[in-house]
Amino acid sequence: MRTEANMKSSKPATGKQAIGSKQSSPKNSNSVKHDAIVLLKQDHAEVKKMFKQFDKLAEKEDIEGKTQIANKICAELIAHTIAEEEILYPATREAIDDDDMLNEAKVEHDSAKELITQILSMSPEDPMYDAKVTVLGEYITHHVEEEETEMFPMVRESKKVDLKEMGAMITSRKAEIMEEFCDMEGEIDPQQLQVKIGMSAKH
Repeated sequence: MRTEANMKSSKPATGKQAIGSKQSSPKNSNSVKHDAIVLLKQDHAEVKKMFKQFDKLAEKEDIEGKTQIANKICAELIAHTIAEEEILYPATREAIDDDDMLNEAKVEHDSAKELITQILSMSPEDPMYDAKVTVLGEYITHHVEEEETEMFPMVRESKKVDLKEMGAMITSRKAEIMEEFCDMEGEIDPQQLQVKIGMSAKH
């Protein structure tokens, strides 16, 4: 999920750039093997595995291990949701006539971000820490099911979105975001995650 970004920009890519014309094609589009929907589904599957890893570590009372995986889950989810909100969702609004579905998806993202903020501000030894990570997993499972069974098929069937090009845009944007989350040693910095959530909420 952490592909090196070849496209750096002071402004985030917008969903409209992924519709129709190839004039806005990112330089690294040829290096992306899969389209946006395949890539996003891979993200979903990977974070699902991370939640299972968290459960095992929590059962073993491995404080350090579960904290590291929880921070990774939070980082991946923040990068994923921001990329969707900046690129996928605007393009989807243009391609299909279902604002209610997009509005509900955004509200679900906001609810997940609020829970992530709570997790990041807690001590991993807090009795409620594991419960909040578990509930976050349940939120994500529900959200993923709706995206994969409703939104994604509608976007693909519309044929109004260049999904391969969008895949390149999402890959680049996520790499930019993930780079912001890491400290000098390449470890996830929870404080940077909280800053990014705050910025995203104001967007």
